[in-house]
Amino acid sequence: MSYKNLEVWKTTRDLVLDIHHLTLKKLPAFEMYEEGGQIRRSIKSVKSNLVEGYGRRHYKQEFIRFLIYSLASCDETIDHLETLWETKSLRDESLFQELHKRLELLGKKLNLLIQSVEKGHMSPR
Repeated sequence: MSYKNLEVWKTTRDLVLDIHHLTLKKLPAFEMYEEGGQIRRSIKSVKSNLVEGYGRRHYKQEFIRFLIYSLASCDETIDHLETLWETKSLRDESLFQELHKRLELLGKKLNLLIQSVEKGHMSPR
């Protein structure tokens, strides 16, 4: 089994693409390098840490550590999205609400994965 088969990775990949496109199409030009750059990096960090943790899945504490990094980056991404909304750099309310809901769901999925590893140390192959 590959990390690409994990539902949480697929969810993250879709969010990476959607947030990347958001920053290119929906934000003012000055935000491309400010908050836009921050939110792109934080969502990509969610995915990268998930992949690296998966690669270390045979070592329970390493796996959990990288999943926690991934969760923290998810929280950071939510904060950047909220900042874009509060500063009115992002004006599309339905897009904001949709991405916010999906990021919260991703956080729940990451939490469940962390709990699963803590309890049973699943070692997907």
